[in-house]
Amino acid sequence: MAFSKLARRAKIKRRIRKNVNGTSQIPRLTVYRSNKQIYAQIIDDAKGVTLASASSQGVKECENVNKVEQAAVVGKLIAEKASQAGVEKVVFDRNGYLYHGRVKSLADAAREGGLKF
Repeated sequence: MAFSKLARRAKIKRRIRKNVNGTSQIPRLTVYRSNKQIYAQIIDDAKGVTLASASSQGVKECENVNKVEQAAVVGKLIAEKASQAGVEKVVFDRNGYLYHGRVKSLADAAREGGLKF
């Protein structure tokens, strides 16, 4: 039986979330990709609180560049906001997306920005 794209991603997402949880010491860095934008959040699942968030929406550096470069800008932004919030280590939640392209670009830029995962 063939799954639709959304059903396939939801199944993968459930499988990932069984093992990936954010705590107060090591929160979860989650990525959401839409057709035009990319979003990242650092979440403490124990308290149910978002510690930091960043997106490509409305950011000057994200205009007139391709989506992979937009993701790199968002990765640097989320790393800066995480350090301001006092977060150094995170677990990475790719949210059911394949680890390549925009997701990989965001993760690499966040690592360069100082996040450890």
